[in-house]
Amino acid sequence: MNKFDGVIFDIDGTLTSSNQLIFDSFNHILDRYMNKQLSPQEIIALFGPTEDDLIEGWFPDTHEKVKRDYYDYYSDNHDIVILFPGMEEILSELKLRGVKLGVFTGKGRTAALITLQKLGIYKYFDHIVTGTDVINHKPSPEGILKFLNEYNISKGRAVMIGDAIADIKAARGAGIMVVSVLWDSYARDEIIELGSDLIVHTVEELRSFLLDQR
Repeated sequence: MNKFDGVIFDIDGTLTSSNQLIFDSFNHILDRYMNKQLSPQEIIALFGPTEDDLIEGWFPDTHEKVKRDYYDYYSDNHDIVILFPGMEEILSELKLRGVKLGVFTGKGRTAALITLQKLGIYKYFDHIVTGTDVINHKPSPEGILKFLNEYNISKGRAVMIGDAIADIKAARGAGIMVVSVLWDSYARDEIIELGSDLIVHTVEELRSFLLDQR
């Protein structure tokens, strides 16, 4: 018997090494249109609204042009992003076992689909909820509840996998288990301090937890 009927994954820092590309893409447009750049910590502090929301706030009159520039840069430079080794095997095996797989990410739908498609893992997911698809962004549990309701999965049979404090808060708000992964987390100290149902440091640890049936 599977441990879970549904497994929900964050993208950046969990499935993929895409945080640096996010920093670079924001600084590309900020440098080009505002002659400024932000540190990774300053960009992380902006997380919550989607890329579109931020760009529309910064560039109310030219946001369509700036968004095209942002996504062109994001797509054209995506080769710096990797899928963490071993993650595709986890997704494939869960799918083979009939587990429903979801994505709940704070990034907007455009960037999320670029990443999932370029890395060849879009095909594994039954349901994708991005920041574009919710009224209330992480740490609201809205995206998790959408997934549970779509497939009538009980809260005790679902788990959220993520690398951020917002993932812990969203999972707890939804009443499901949360596993925090620290292999590319920008909030490892805060996660350890806050606590999670389970903290894993390697993809192999995650694989063992999700797939071992003992």
